[in-house]
Amino acid sequence: MHLTRFRMNTARPGARRLLASPQALHAAVMASFPHLLPTTDTPSGPRVLWRLDSNARAEVLLYIVSPDLPDLTHLVEQAGWPAAALDPETPGWHTRPYTPFLDSLTAGDTWAFRLTANPVHHIRRKDGEPTKPTAHITPTHQLGWLLKPERQERAGFHINEKPHDQRLLPAGTTHQQHPHHGDRYTLTVRDERTLSFAKNRNTRTPRHQVKVVTVTYDGHLTVTDPHALRRTLTEGIGRAKAYGCGLMTLAPVPTGLTP
Repeated sequence: MHLTRFRMNTARPGARRLLASPQALHAAVMASFPHLLPTTDTPSGPRVLWRLDSNARAEVLLYIVSPDLPDLTHLVEQAGWPAAALDPETPGWHTRPYTPFLDSLTAGDTWAFRLTANPVHHIRRKDGEPTKPTAHITPTHQLGWLLKPERQERAGFHINEKPHDQRLLPAGTTHQQHPHHGDRYTLTVRDERTLSFAKNRNTRTPRHQVKVVTVTYDGHLTVTDPHALRRTLTEGIGRAKAYGCGLMTLAPVPTGLTP
């Protein structure tokens, strides 16, 4: 497995085109692997995952987790700094082996994490109709989607709670019957985006438009099942993985912030 980081040159028209179209960016990411077609989709096992992190207007980073080593030359030419990439020491992206880190995960370890996901639930509008995936649109429900105990257990971690002296409310909730999770856990949700695009070039009506709601989670977690967490980090969480969702990355918790 490999972890790759590529910085988008947002001043270039090619970068702006890719950032405006998750379909085009997905195709560009898949084109980084000579043995894969842009439509290749692996139903199970390690797969190509990607995520955009917009840390500032001029700092947009593309992260890719992949089984194979990528070649991002075409992305450098379209959306990077081609002249700077002429130096063999700085080809325009950074890739490092991911397997040693994955193998080092141990139960009880605490990590900071980031995840962009498509939080949905399944509802039935009328009796007798099949259920339909529908996006969570409030921060409370978006937080609740990731905080579901069964989701955390399946993913191999649990999200850490804040120490009581760091909570704004003693119980971390706003109401006993309808708890609000936002102040109880070391977890925030931000950057909600609604992606809307045609399923294919022949789609002309709004009825056939694809809409995907994405949000970014930042928080702290503790490893409960290293094997399951390795699977989570290489296979992703939730839906819409082709549109930049599902990739979770870990980083050391800043000193002094570990509960």
